Amino acid sequence: MSLKGLFNTRWPGVALFDLDGTLVDSAPDLAAAVDQMLEHLGRSPAGIDRVRQWVGNGAGILVRRALAGQVDWEPARPKDDALFQDALAIFYHAYGQINGRHSVVYAGVEACLTHLKNQGCRLGVVTNKPEQFVAPLLKQMGLEHWFDLSLGGDTLPVKKPDPAPLLHAMEALGGTRGTTVMVGDSATDINAALAAGIPCVAVRYGYNYGPSVDTLGADAVVDSLAELL
Repeated sequence: MSLKGLFNTRWPGVALFDLDGTLVDSAPDLAAAVDQMLEHLGRSPAGIDRVRQWVGNGAGILVRRALAGQVDWEPARPKDDALFQDALAIFYHAYGQINGRHSVVYAGVEACLTHLKNQGCRLGVVTNKPEQFVAPLLKQMGLEHWFDLSLGGDTLPVKKPDPAPLLHAMEALGGTRGTTVMVGDSATDINAALAAGIPCVAVRYGYNYGPSVDTLGADAVVDSLAELL
């Protein structure tokens, strides 16, 4: 499924990408930071396989899931909220030191970004990752030069699946709903794109949990971003 096919044989003018699970496999770093946090709190480490199921909705949700030991977590009582604030601070400190150390760029990403740039497309990152970690990870991965804009999960008052970050990035990059595409790996990305009224491409290799991304309403689903060329 070429991206040209989404725009009546034209390439998109703006392409927005999720970061974790779409451009970069950052789960090894996130898991290491989560496990440091849990061990600091006297708990057993979660391990990378479980952390992969918890990523995608921002650091706060990741930490709440880690404390609960599962995807679904109960709203916090005051005592639990104090624990959460401590845990989040520990996680931020650990992740700040680890960010990018074990991450890798997925196969097909560089080819896709190169081709889109050569077509005159403006590229942006729209992630739920806290803003302070976005630029360092892009730089560590050698990806920062591709992107004209990046938005973290706390750059605006709301984050995906709210459409506001996508619309903000689209407008900042000079795009319209008819010329912009969102590329992500989860229901969070797809629902944000649907709410924003822009086409969405989903990748199968990311961190989506629950129903397969093939069933979530994306305009195209691929195994590699190279398939979009």
